[in-house]
Amino acid sequence: MNRSPGADEPPGPAAGGAADAPGAAEAAGGAAGTVGGAEAAGGAEASAGFRDAWAAMLRAGHGAAVRPGVLNPLIARTAELLHRASREQPFRPELANQAGALLIDNQFTDPQLLAEAVQLIQRQPVPDDRGPVLGGAFAAGWAAALRERTLREQEAIRLAADTARQEVEKALRASEARFRALFESAAIGIGLGDTDGKILAVNRALGDIFGGGPEDMRGVRVGDLVHPEDTPGVWEAYEELIGGKREYFQFDKPYYRRDGEVVWTHLTVSLIRDDDGVPLYQVAMLEDVTDRYRLQERLRHQATHDPLTGLPNRAAFFERLEKLFEDPEPDARFGLCYVDLDGFKIVNDSLGHDMGDQLLTVVAGRLESALSPLGHMVARLGGDEFVVLLENCRGEQEAVAAAKTVLAALTKPVVIGDHRLAVGASVGVLERRIASTTPGAAVRAADLTLYRAKEAGRGRWTLFDPEENARAVSRYAVSVRMPAALDRGEFFIDYQPMVDLASGTMTGVEALVRWRHPQLGVLGPEEFVGVAEETGLIMPLGRWVLEQACEQAADWVARFGDRAPRVSVNLAVRQARSAGLVGDVERTLRTTGLEPSMLQLEITESTVVGPEDEALKALHALVDLGVSLAVDDFGTGWSNLAYLRDLPVSNLKIAGSFVGDLHDPTKDTHLGWRIVSGLVSLAHTLGLTVTAEGVESRADAERLRLMGCDLAQGWHFGRPVRPAEIARRIAETGTETGLEDAPEAWDGDGAGDGADSGSGAGA
Repeated sequence: MNRSPGADEPPGPAAGGAADAPGAAEAAGGAAGTVGGAEAAGGAEASAGFRDAWAAMLRAGHGAAVRPGVLNPLIARTAELLHRASREQPFRPELANQAGALLIDNQFTDPQLLAEAVQLIQRQPVPDDRGPVLGGAFAAGWAAALRERTLREQEAIRLAADTARQEVEKALRASEARFRALFESAAIGIGLGDTDGKILAVNRALGDIFGGGPEDMRGVRVGDLVHPEDTPGVWEAYEELIGGKREYFQFDKPYYRRDGEVVWTHLTVSLIRDDDGVPLYQVAMLEDVTDRYRLQERLRHQATHDPLTGLPNRAAFFERLEKLFEDPEPDARFGLCYVDLDGFKIVNDSLGHDMGDQLLTVVAGRLESALSPLGHMVARLGGDEFVVLLENCRGEQEAVAAAKTVLAALTKPVVIGDHRLAVGASVGVLERRIASTTPGAAVRAADLTLYRAKEAGRGRWTLFDPEENARAVSRYAVSVRMPAALDRGEFFIDYQPMVDLASGTMTGVEALVRWRHPQLGVLGPEEFVGVAEETGLIMPLGRWVLEQACEQAADWVARFGDRAPRVSVNLAVRQARSAGLVGDVERTLRTTGLEPSMLQLEITESTVVGPEDEALKALHALVDLGVSLAVDDFGTGWSNLAYLRDLPVSNLKIAGSFVGDLHDPTKDTHLGWRIVSGLVSLAHTLGLTVTAEGVESRADAERLRLMGCDLAQGWHFGRPVRPAEIARRIAETGTETGLEDAPEAWDGDGAGDGADSGSGAGA
């Protein structure tokens, strides 16, 4: 109910209005003006004491927060109403009723205020005993206004509550609609399950992933969809999830579809809890990644398989081999058959790469057909190399059997088009305890064993030999370090005396190169010259030896004059056939100042292969310079006497093996001496000086002298020593070292033996 003042009364101030708002100011001003007019009109009748007490009571507040701009007009208005009610005729108690309502409209709702106001009204002197009636009318107006206000507020609260509930319900319905739309239209599969693993609801996308509708999956247990080759760890994570130990997990996981096909999914499962944290449901989101998985499998297959033959490639082989070495049993063994085709390069070069590829494909198929059923892995390492891996090998016999199977599979010719190709292979066989080696060392050992098989004649298998392997590994270590050894100054030269048997005079020395290897110690030429020849390093090494030897010989000449020995330097075959040989010798003689007559170059029988050989022309040019030439290790080569006659040599050095055999009880020593005697006679017939190598005793030296041998070298006359030792000998005894005082062993710090005069690079 809306209350308003009487028709003859001006309106009161707005309840709770802002003091500075225009409407409030006008209302306050109007109320103030009315009260002022009333007071001016009836000032004599109004009780000044009542007005003061009334103002003090309202200003006390009693919990009402009324600003002064509203409070003062309110005091005046309510006082005026009460004054009129107490004096006017006829008696109008409704004015007091209005005053009480006006207080409620301005927030004066404290019951204590009502009690004080009623007492104050009843105490003022009024005619006709109006005090109690006025008090009651004031209280009735105050109570009615309060009740009406309360009802309005309760209604407002109810309406607000209803509106809020309707909004919540509307929002919930909208949220549910959005969730349902999202759930049903989602591109990924979504499913809801309880903590026992039973599926409660799924969307259509999830049904499509499994090849059915949503209704087909409700009530199904998650465990019924398991793929036998499940992702490792997924079920452990699932048990932790439903046990409340984790909030979610993600895996790539395979499932079976209803039609039996396998589908790969990216699975994310999250846990839903109630307000107390108790697990209620699990929500699973599945994305079909089968196409991606198949693409990854194809890419992985391409990365681990040879595109030509389809066999596992090098990467796949090493991956499997290394896995074999991960935490093996103490006695676990394995085997390798390293296979290389014989003659494949000829097929490739003569018939073309396409024919070679077809041959490799057939060979791969044969090897796989023969060995895969035995449980062995066959892989192509590249080119025409294959490898067979035997896991849990039962011993050498099984590994050898696999090698024989390889050779047997290739015995039948390969027919490609009009071509009938005979193909063979060499096989290096290794069988070891896993704990005794490493993957890399095992493959290297099998590879080295393969090349031993090829050297033995091809078309065969060879079993790993630890001693041979150690030598090969050492040879490899030599080849790796050799390129930088010259720059590091690791090579040095020892010199071995060559003595005139008739006079006992040291007429020459042979320069013998050594290598002070930082790991292997001092190496003799037989341990690295072969590697140098294979790698081409023999050329810079040979030039270095020639320069050092000539420089040393020139130093001896400068110090000892005619007593200085001539220096003899070995030439490797590649050096002797080099177009720059003559230029190298000329430049070295010029830079060192050594006379050509003080240099002898030693070559082997195989240096010149015919009378038209370019090397022969270079040798003649060297002799024209004044350099002497000697044939080293004569008797160990093909010994073409016609070529020997054409060579511009002046010295024939009989190989030390002939002299060494003269004391071998298993040999016919009488025949040996006759051979040596024949070689001496042959050399003299050709006008050549003869040097016997490997002389180790006084008796041999004397017999060779009586036989007519001109020169000799060997341990009887002195081991290879450093230049300082040669200089000391020249200085102390001259060049004479007759048979009467020749030392049994002239020790030095060089490496070598009695026949230490190998070929190549001053070997």
